[in-house]
Amino acid sequence: MVSKGGFFMQQERHYEFRERMRQVHRPGRREAGVTPVAGEVMLDESWVIAAPAGAPETVLRVARDLQEYFFDSMDLSLLLVEAGSGDGRRELRLELRPAGTGESIRGSFRVDVASDGIVLEGMELQGLWNGAVYLEDQMNLREAPILALGKATRTPLMKLRRVHSGSGIDDYPDWQLRAIVHAGFNTIELFVRDLDKTALGYNDINDIIQRAANYGLDTFFYSYMPSYKHPDEPDAEEFFDSIYGELFRRYPGACGIGLVGESLEFPSRDPNTTGKRWRESMKDGIPDTRPSPGWWPCEDYPAYIDCIKRVIRRVKPDAEIIFSTYNWGYSPLEQRRRFLEALPKDVTLQVTYEIFREKRIGKLSCPTMDYTISDVEPGYYFSSEAAAAHELGIRLSATTNTAGATWDFGTVPYVPVPHRWIKRLNVLEKARQDWGLERLYETHHFGWWPSVIIDLRKASFWQPRAENLEALLPELARRDYGTEAAADIIKVWQRWSDAMEFYVASNEDQYGPWRVGPAYPFIFQPNITRTMGQKEIAFPSAPYAHFGGRIVKTLYQPFENANQSPGPLRYPQDLERLARMREIWEDGLRLLEATLDKIPARKRDRGNELFLLGSFIRRSIDTVINIKRWWLLNIKLQASSDAKVMLDILTQLEELAAEEIANARATIPIVEQDSRLGWEPSMEYVCDKWHLEWKIRQVESALREIASYRHMLQL
Repeated sequence: MVSKGGFFMQQERHYEFRERMRQVHRPGRREAGVTPVAGEVMLDESWVIAAPAGAPETVLRVARDLQEYFFDSMDLSLLLVEAGSGDGRRELRLELRPAGTGESIRGSFRVDVASDGIVLEGMELQGLWNGAVYLEDQMNLREAPILALGKATRTPLMKLRRVHSGSGIDDYPDWQLRAIVHAGFNTIELFVRDLDKTALGYNDINDIIQRAANYGLDTFFYSYMPSYKHPDEPDAEEFFDSIYGELFRRYPGACGIGLVGESLEFPSRDPNTTGKRWRESMKDGIPDTRPSPGWWPCEDYPAYIDCIKRVIRRVKPDAEIIFSTYNWGYSPLEQRRRFLEALPKDVTLQVTYEIFREKRIGKLSCPTMDYTISDVEPGYYFSSEAAAAHELGIRLSATTNTAGATWDFGTVPYVPVPHRWIKRLNVLEKARQDWGLERLYETHHFGWWPSVIIDLRKASFWQPRAENLEALLPELARRDYGTEAAADIIKVWQRWSDAMEFYVASNEDQYGPWRVGPAYPFIFQPNITRTMGQKEIAFPSAPYAHFGGRIVKTLYQPFENANQSPGPLRYPQDLERLARMREIWEDGLRLLEATLDKIPARKRDRGNELFLLGSFIRRSIDTVINIKRWWLLNIKLQASSDAKVMLDILTQLEELAAEEIANARATIPIVEQDSRLGWEPSMEYVCDKWHLEWKIRQVESALREIASYRHMLQL
């Protein structure tokens, strides 16, 4: 398959993207002819990498990583020796400062670069890894084994940087752990369903914890463990101890656990709620419209959390316990404030950054529903809870998606809009200064991917912090795409960042066409088959997937709530905004197409990846536009009593179906070239060739229904 830019790219098998991800040190980063200038030193064969005498295997692993980096990326072979035994050769010497020495923060490091030697001192193993990655990053930007002379001390501004695996849910082979370290995270997350059981099923959790520790990484639990018990029941503590106490007895190396209201329903006695699990909130077939516990800051939630906290802390006194108020944003501020006042002060509060952001477009209310980079400013929910937590002395964590992926496009590795990410990073820095934000949940189940966003957040989360993140873009663009193409690449990023201003972040879109892209089905709503009780269909997905198609709503319709203008009012406006989004995105894509030939041969794969990513997103925009038009036509059809008008609507539906079939077909060569497109860790493959062909068959079936309906009108 050949891209528009003329670059050849082999078709990839499913999961072949993992081969690219495991190549932590990209080959051929060295630019021929680059030489040091005043104030720099170049490493060559007269240097060695030196580890302390008797260094443990964990330290030697850092040294070997540097050795591999020089060989693979800089075409330089350096010996690994014991410190002081290099026969007069200059040393890049590693030194490990153990815990409890000095005043340094865990994970920090010091670098002393001199012409006759380099010393890297890390605060614990985590700091040593951070320092090694920092040196590699500097040389990558320089595109040569060249470092600036001088001393530097770097300290993490964000002390907890949690991430899910980018290779699959709860999938942590050593190569993924190493990639995570190089991306600048310091904590991995596991979905825990039971003892010895994660989202994957049985898992050797202690093995994961130990292997992560070998890379200086902590392991944090995200609880899916059912604990349906009211804290006032006489056996509550014993019950919670059998779950959470036993969890930390069995896995003492874990650093903490995250509890989320939505995932921890309990039999609350708060009359504002149903007091039941959401699946059980119905009596005699009539739904109880009150929220279920987990969707409301119940008066007895603090006691519930406190009870869990007590049993955990008896087993592991230093466990970090984080409670997330995700999806409580529409609750009254007074109710949320009372919850925070009663929350144990030694529990960390986690708040989602952008969700529930109040937004008016024209005369309509269009609040942000979930994770999106279309909003760079935080929502009222985040700001109000962060300010209250700071006032009450509660530690603050934030769900930020700063690993680069969101729900904007559910099956892409990252959203390539760095100018918008920079704005978010700057606001997060202000939140750190104003509210003490030092803990981040950087990605949920959608994982992460090496990208320019990863580089920007690295620069933002360390002291000294980059004064101007935008000024880094030319360096990053030159590093990845070459000097001649860099300026145009920045323009592409800017256009795409501008396009996201017009993105529509509604629930029906993020749980529908944005989730799976052009594989999303187009269902003809009138039910004329005589065999289907409902028109909703199951989106096909792998049986082993964590979520799979269960989080895809296939019968497209407004997903309303009391704080949002109705769909029939929103959709005409949405279509105008999305048309503008597509126009601007296409501007960037055309510029990128014209720029591809400027990218040097050794970096062409980067250009192709970006082009394919941009092309997939453009196809996804088409699908969202088409499904909104499709819904409006279906509703108009069912509301009409004029046969002539209805026949005309059917013709429009047929034309729209043909457009979407063509869109799906055009997406197939895109996903065939990049196996990371169309895949998401919790869903597995949902927009690959098979699913796109399934979608075509489904729309063809809908066309047959339309033909039958046309016959009915002509009886």
